Order: sequence, then C-alpha cells, then structure tokens
Amino acid sequence: MSTNVYKTPVEYFYDWEQNKANEPYLNQPIDGSWITYTWKEFGQEARKMAAYLKAQGYESGSKIAIVSKNCAHWLMVDMACMLGGFISVPIYPNVAAETVEYILKHSEAKLLFVGKLDQPNWDVMKHGVPEGFSCITFPRLGQEGFPVWDDVLEGVEPLGESRVPDMDEIMTIIYTSGTTGTPKGVVHKYRSLSFCMSQFNDLLKLKPNERFFSYLPLSHIAERMLVGMCPLVVGGSIHFAQSLDTFADNLRHCSPTIFLGVPRIWTKFQMGVFAKFSPSKLRMLTSIPVLGGVIKKKIREALGLNQARICLTGAAPIPVSLLEWYQKLGIGILEVYGMTENSAYSHSNLPGDFKFGTVGKVLPGVEMKITDEGEICLKCEANLVEYYKEPEKTAETIRDGWLHTGDVGEIDSEGWVRITGRVKDIFKTSKAKYVAPNPIEMKLSKNANIEQVCVVGTGIPQPIGLVVLSESAQKMGREELNTSLEGTLNHVNPMLEHHERLQKLVVVKEPWTPENGLLTPTLKIKRNQIDKVYGSHYEGWYEGGKGVAWE
Repeated sequence: MSTNVYKTPVEYFYDWEQNKANEPYLNQPIDGSWITYTWKEFGQEARKMAAYLKAQGYESGSKIAIVSKNCAHWLMVDMACMLGGFISVPIYPNVAAETVEYILKHSEAKLLFVGKLDQPNWDVMKHGVPEGFSCITFPRLGQEGFPVWDDVLEGVEPLGESRVPDMDEIMTIIYTSGTTGTPKGVVHKYRSLSFCMSQFNDLLKLKPNERFFSYLPLSHIAERMLVGMCPLVVGGSIHFAQSLDTFADNLRHCSPTIFLGVPRIWTKFQMGVFAKFSPSKLRMLTSIPVLGGVIKKKIREALGLNQARICLTGAAPIPVSLLEWYQKLGIGILEVYGMTENSAYSHSNLPGDFKFGTVGKVLPGVEMKITDEGEICLKCEANLVEYYKEPEKTAETIRDGWLHTGDVGEIDSEGWVRITGRVKDIFKTSKAKYVAPNPIEMKLSKNANIEQVCVVGTGIPQPIGLVVLSESAQKMGREELNTSLEGTLNHVNPMLEHHERLQKLVVVKEPWTPENGLLTPTLKIKRNQIDKVYGSHYEGWYEGGKGVAWE
C-alpha cells in the first residue's frame, strides 16, 4: 500500500497514458526530421524495457546508469527505472573517462545505457566503462558495439502492472557536476521530487499542453525537474535539440511556453542579436513608436521565444543589465536558485513578484537561516537524504537537519535574497585581504564585449580579472577593445573597497568550456582549474602595471 502524500511521477504518467494516449509527448529531431512519440508509445517503450530488465534478473533497487545527451530514450530509461523499481544514475554526457569509471563503480551500477553523445566526447569517455560491463545503446542515436534498444526488446511484452512507488523509496542518485573535487552522489527519494513537482505546478501555474524545450543536461537537477518532470504534471510536450548547429531552428520549431536558460545561453542569444544590430542601433530602432514593437516581436520570434510565458535562469549569477535588456524586448526572465541537494527548490522570482539582482524569496515549505559567516542554510522536504556512501561529507553538509549550501547570501527587509558568492570561492591576496569575486564579476560583465570573466588574485597584492571576449568583440580592433575594457575597469574600481580593486584585466586566448575542463557540465567556472591553468602568470601580469593585457 502506498503512503504517498503527493503524486509520484509514475502516477501522473499513468493518467496521461490513459487519457492522452494518442497525443504527442516527446518530439525528437533526427537528421532534419521530427519523430514524435505519443504518450502511449512512450509508455510501451518504457514498459517493455522495465519488463526486460526484470526478466534479466535485475532486482528492485538495482542502480541503472544513463550516459546520453537529452533525447526521448533518456526519459524512457528514467520511466522504465521507476516502473521496475530501479534507481537511476545519470552521468553527464561530457565528463572525463575517470569520472565515468568512478560513478559506475561508486554507485554499484549494474547496467549502463549509452545514448546520444558527441563523438569526440564518447571517444574519451568510453575508456571509463569497465571491460565487459553490461551496456545497451539507443536506436539511431546510440553508439556502436553495444546491443541496441530495439533489438533487445524484440518480442518483449510490456510490463502490465502499474506500481506506485512508496515515497521513501530511493528514486535516483545524482552525481554533482562539481566545481571542485570528486563528484558526490546525491540520494533523492520519491518524496523530494514528488513534493517539488506539486510545488512547481502551483507556483508557476502550469497549464495543460505546455511546451518545453530540452537541451540543458537532463543529468542536471534543474533540467530534470523542470523539463523532465513538470510536463508529467500537466500533460505537456517536450521538444529536444538535435545539435548546436540546429539549436536555433529546433527552438523556433518548438516555440516553448516554458523555457529554462543558464546565464551563458542568455548571453549567447544577446550576442546573436548584436551580430545583426549594434547595441546603439537596436536602442534607436526599438525606441520608435510602432516600429519598435514590430522589431521586438521579430527578435522574440527569431529567438523562438515569442510564445514563452515563463523564462527562467539559474545555475550561475546573471547580470541585472542583461535581465533589463531582455525585459525591454518583452522577455521577462525570472532568476531562480536551488541545487542538486535540494531538488532545485528553495528560492525563486515568480511571475508578477520579482526583483532583479535577487534570486527571489524563500519558497513555500522552505525554512532558511543565514549563519554568522553569511552561509545560507535550508530545511525542506526537497532536501537530499544523504551523499551515497559518504557519511562524513553528509555530516558536513547536513547539520541538525539544516542543509549547508556553501553559498554566501543576504536577505533584505522585504525577504528578497541575494547570493553574493561561494564560501570556497573567496580568496586571499598576498596582503592577507579576503576578496569575494562574484560581485566584482557581475559588475564587469555589463560590458557586452566580455563573454566570460573570472576574478583571481591568490598570491598577488591586488586582484586581476581574466576575460574571454564575446564573438562580436573578437572581430574588433585591439585598440578599440583596450579603450572599452579600460573604461569598464575605471568605472568598476571606484565602486569597490580598496583591497578589491583590480590591477588589470587580462584577455585570454582560449574560451572556457566543459571540454577543456574550465567549466562544469552546467557551465559554471571551475575556479581551481582556472588557477591551475593561469596561476603561474598572475604575478607577471600584476607586475606589468595597471590597465589591459593580452595573453
């Protein structure tokens, strides 16, 4: 007998499997064409795979790993695990072979689903799969050398039973992308994710037939929660991105009603607009009555966001100037805050109740306190159970029932919360002064020529800023860029405490990406890796005097 308080993901699925059997659920682009799976077709595939896994002797509670970019079969595996009583273990589709091997062994996974992966990534990652490890690959989007989904399911009858998981069953172990150290396995029961699905439905006022666009890794809690789970609540549909080259066309085709983007994506969109209209020309054109409205609508349509009633951003800080820029185009972006450890549920700006520069207010069902050191701590039904097989790390993070987030923040008199940095990001200069880099980076990033920025300074008297230029800035002359960057430096420094003022900005050659190890799979800067790559140059750059330098 179930002891459920909320509906689990499978219970929502059972409803749509019956009531919307022949309506589209998943839309997968392959080679320029769209393959659509109805709720019934999705259910048949998931039920067959659940039946197959049970027939192979996998016991309830067995760990089943998934390594794939977002696609229809990723969600089929996830549902098959829920139907069969297995525990899903997602793996990011762009991690090192060592990470793949670590997660498979640490989680005690019995089987790995290998799906849609970029070939250069898989060529590296596959060496982390132990020899002889059981694998199944996806049809049309999978990898060679493994049994194929369609083949293993040939002749398999779909699982007939419709089990309802207990809230205290473990649903998934999500390994953090992590900006430092070995990934930790965050254990979540059905209770936490089911609670969040119910809350997000109420807070976002989700409507029937919402359209979602899936491109951020489903192995990340925010994408899995909002785009993987929330469509189940209202019977919404999901469109996937095929590739980076087709991203814009796929997004326009979907024209989502709910869209989640990390700050880097929102910056990329803006840079794309600036490639066609200079910022000054765009300001002039959009200020003209009637014509301005037409141009704004054209831009929204070109981005594929003209029908998006809710746009969200999270995972990293976003400049207020960027939020204001989008608002002028008629695209309201709501900043949210959460983490793997609390199912991405703790704070959010909401439609009609938002304040730029904050991550919103504490959400219903969440208790918050801020320690004397400024660290945000949370209690909520959405919190993790533990870090898998890591009792010491669990005890460090959960103390007296409070989740210690590692984020430094503040709350104003009206309840709006600002995140000002990470406890571990604060560094000490050679003058023994502590510097929080995040607020400084937010000020620097208002310059549209800067796409990525990281403030560093360990071992030197004053901080310096490392800068990656935007695509449009890379076409500009060095003299013009020097003037622009020096102007930003001269504008920002007087706003800072003396020990925070930047000695210089250094333009680095190589963009920071997950592939070169300088960003996490969720596009957060790995500050320790930045220090490893550039740290030997800090002293020389500092001693070179004030202003702008080029790597």
